Amino acid sequence: MTYSHFTMAYWCVLIAALLPFVCTGIAKAGMFGKPRREGGYDNHNPRTWLAIQTDWRARANAAQANSFEAFPFFAAAVIVAHQLGAAQGPLDALAFVFVVLRLVYIMMYVADSATIRSIIWVLALAVNVGIMFVGYR
Repeated sequence: MTYSHFTMAYWCVLIAALLPFVCTGIAKAGMFGKPRREGGYDNHNPRTWLAIQTDWRARANAAQANSFEAFPFFAAAVIVAHQLGAAQGPLDALAFVFVVLRLVYIMMYVADSATIRSIIWVLALAVNVGIMFVGYR
């Protein structure tokens, strides 16, 4: 029987899976104690509340949606690379770079730096493609 361990790349998958929730926390920050009638967070209708937010809160919510969209490809790429027997060092490095790029992406989204955000998005996509092929022989 062979034993596997939780690789750095798998840890990165876990972190990437949690990033959308970080974005949600950013969008809702400071609004939990404020009454709903004064614009505070509405846990009865959270999606409606998020949909009417503006500025950085709206952008944090958009970053949340994009993070959910980016996650499946990343998770699949890491799994495929492991299945193909990719060298662990390059795989771990690429997965780490992806997570860092996604963190920067979120920061640029919230900060309304659209051009930099789009460049980071393309770089993260390219890293994801690299992860898919790191185990290619």
